[in-house]
Amino acid sequence: MKQVTQRLKNGLIEVMDVPAPVLGADGVLVDVRASLLSAGTERSTVEAARASLIGKARARPEQAKQVLDKARRDGIRSTVEAVRTRLDQPSALGYSSAGVVIGVGERVPDLRLGDRVACAGGGNAVHAELNYVPGNLCVPIPDSVGFDAAAFGTVGSIALQGVRQAAPQIGERVAVIGLGLVGQLTCRILRAGACEVVGIDVVHELVQRARDSAAAASVAYTREQLDLDDLPRDAADCDAIIITAATSSDDPVRLAGALARDRARVVIVGDVGVSAPRSSYYGKELELRFSRSYGPGRYDREYEERGLDYPIGYVRWTERRNLAAFVSLLGSGQVAVDDLITARTPVEEAASAYDQLMGGERSPLGLVLTYAETPTTEKPSSPSAAAITRPPRRHGLTPSAGVIGAGSFSQRLLIPSLRDAGFGLSAVASANGLTANSAVERFGFQRATSPDELLASDDLDVVCVASRHGSHAGYSIQALERGLHVFCEKPPALSDEELERLREAARGRVLQVGFNRRHAPLAISMREHVVRGGNPVELVYRVNAGRLPDDHWLNDPVDGGGRMLGEGCHFIDFACWFVGTLPTGIAAAVPDSPAPVALGQRFSIVLTFPGGSMASIFYGSESEAGVGKELVEAHSGRRSGLLDDYLRLELRGAGRPRTIRNRSQDKGHRSQFVAFRRRLDGDPGTRPDPLDTMAVTLRALVTARSE
Repeated sequence: MKQVTQRLKNGLIEVMDVPAPVLGADGVLVDVRASLLSAGTERSTVEAARASLIGKARARPEQAKQVLDKARRDGIRSTVEAVRTRLDQPSALGYSSAGVVIGVGERVPDLRLGDRVACAGGGNAVHAELNYVPGNLCVPIPDSVGFDAAAFGTVGSIALQGVRQAAPQIGERVAVIGLGLVGQLTCRILRAGACEVVGIDVVHELVQRARDSAAAASVAYTREQLDLDDLPRDAADCDAIIITAATSSDDPVRLAGALARDRARVVIVGDVGVSAPRSSYYGKELELRFSRSYGPGRYDREYEERGLDYPIGYVRWTERRNLAAFVSLLGSGQVAVDDLITARTPVEEAASAYDQLMGGERSPLGLVLTYAETPTTEKPSSPSAAAITRPPRRHGLTPSAGVIGAGSFSQRLLIPSLRDAGFGLSAVASANGLTANSAVERFGFQRATSPDELLASDDLDVVCVASRHGSHAGYSIQALERGLHVFCEKPPALSDEELERLREAARGRVLQVGFNRRHAPLAISMREHVVRGGNPVELVYRVNAGRLPDDHWLNDPVDGGGRMLGEGCHFIDFACWFVGTLPTGIAAAVPDSPAPVALGQRFSIVLTFPGGSMASIFYGSESEAGVGKELVEAHSGRRSGLLDDYLRLELRGAGRPRTIRNRSQDKGHRSQFVAFRRRLDGDPGTRPDPLDTMAVTLRALVTARSE
C-alpha cells in the first residue's frame, strides 16, 4: 500500500510502498478514501524535521534532554547510533482521515464491515491507503457526509473540545483568537450554538475568510485593528475567549484579558506563550483553562488502544463522543467545511501537497489527499504444523531468517547482529509496515511483509521475534509449530500458561531466547575467573535503569508486562547462568507497591542456590543519569570480579589484579546469534535453559505480590 512518510533527518516527504498494517483485536482496518493535511500541525512538524540538529534540539528541548541523559548513562557511541537510527527512519504523517471499514477486531462491539467512518489519532489515522484504527478513535459517518468532509473529524474535535471548555451559553459573545483551520471550525461550531462570535487574527486573508462566511464570525478583526485601550464595542466584554493561535508570543493571552468581561473564561487551545498580565486577569477575576486535544481519553492508552470507555454519567464528552458530535454537525448541515478545502490531491502526489503547505509565508487551510478504493485480496492462510513437512537444515548452509519487529532496538542491535553472525536476511515484518520498509532499505532484506505472511512463508529456516513483549510467545509458538527454529527476544513469555505452550511448541526445534548478557565476552571472562571448584558464589547485580514515563509501552500490562518481567528477566537469567543452576529460594520486593505490582519501577530480588550460593539483584530508577547503568560484582573462593557496564572488568585473586577494557560496550548481542547458529548445527548451548530462568522470573513476581 502507499503511505506518506517524512525523514526526520532532513524532512524529505516520500510516498512509499509499505506492507499493510495488522488488524488488532481492539480496532478496525480502514480503507482510506480521504485524509486531511492540517495546515498548522503538519506545517510545524515538517519545519521541525527540516531544521538543523541544533534547531531540532531547540524545538524539542525535552527530547534533547533525554538524549543527553542517555549519553551520560550509555555512552556517546551508543547514543549517537540510537539517534542516527531514529533520524534515518521514515515516520508517518497525518492524524485525520475517513474511509470504509474492511476488517473488524474481535473486541470491537459497534462497528461493522462496510461502515463509513471518520478516524482520528497520530499513528492511526495517517496518510495511507490502509489504516489500523482503535475502535475508540473512529465513528460512523452519515450517508449525507462525504469522505472529504469527514476527514476534518479530528481537527473538528479539537475545536469542539475547546468550545466545551469555554462552556458558552446561547447568545453569549465569544472571541476566537487565531483563525487558522482550528479557529475557523471553532467559529462555525460557536455560530451553530447561537453565539455571537468575534474572530481575530494577524493575517488579513484569514480575517476576510471569517467575514465572508456568515456561519463563521459575527465580526472579525485583524490584530492591528484592535487598540487594547479603545476596543470596538462589538469586540469588547466577551463572555469567553478561545485562543487557537500558534505563537511563542504571549500577546494572544494579553489580548484575551483585554477582550474579557468580568469573570469571563479564557481557554487555550493553541501552542502560545502563557504569561497572563495580573492587571486584567486578577482585576477581572478571569478563569484560565486549557483544552487538551480532542477530549477526555487523549493520551490514555487504556482508552485509546484498549477500548476502555469512560462511563457517560461521569465523562459526558470523551474523545470519541466529540468526534461523533462533530460528524453529526456536518451531517445536519449546521457546520460546513467544503469552502475550507483549498485543494484535493491524489495520495500519489502528496509531495506536491506538502509543497503547497510549506510554500510562501501563509499556508492554505485545508488540503485533502484522496485515495482510490483498495482492491481486497485474500490473506495467505497459515498452514498448521501438522500440514508441513520441513526437511532439516543442512549443516554449513546459510540459514535464511525472517524478522518480526523492526523498531529502533531491532534495527540498532538485533538485525545487524543477526546479519554479522552469518544469517541471510530474507523477510522482515512489523505491525504497521513502515518500520519494516525502513529495515529493507537499511539492511537489504529481500522483502517487507506482514507478520502473518512472514509466518506463512516457505523459504525461511528461522524466525527472529523482536516485536513488543506481549506478542513474543504468540509469534514464537506459531513459528515453532510451523517447523521453524526461533530466536525470541526477551521476555519469551509473560505468563506461566504462555511459557508452557512455548515449551511444548519448542520440542524438536531450536528456541534461543535473547538473554544476551550470558554471551557477553567480559561476563564470560569474569565467570571463568571467579567460578571454580565447589565454592559458593556471591553475586550482586545493580541496575540504574532510570524512571520510565507512566505511559511508556513497557508499563502496559498487555504490551510490556512491566519492568520485572520485561527487564528483570535479563538479570535473573544472568545470575542463574553465572552460578550454573536454578535457585531453590526466591524473594522479591517492590517498594513502591503499585497496583498491579508488575508495573513497579523499582524492585529487588534475592536468589539462593544449592551449595550456599546467592545472588542479589537491585533494579533502581532514582540514580543520576551519569552513574553507570549496570554493575556486577562476583566472589567465590577468594576470587573476585567487578564488571562495570560491560566496558571494564577487574579481576582479583590468584595472582596480580588484572583489568580488561572494551573499546565499546559489548553486552553479547552478536555473540548470542553466533551461539544460535551453533545450536542449529547441533551445539547444546549454555545452561540453564532460558525458559527455566524465565519461570524463575515469573515466580519472583508472585513472591513480590505476596509481600
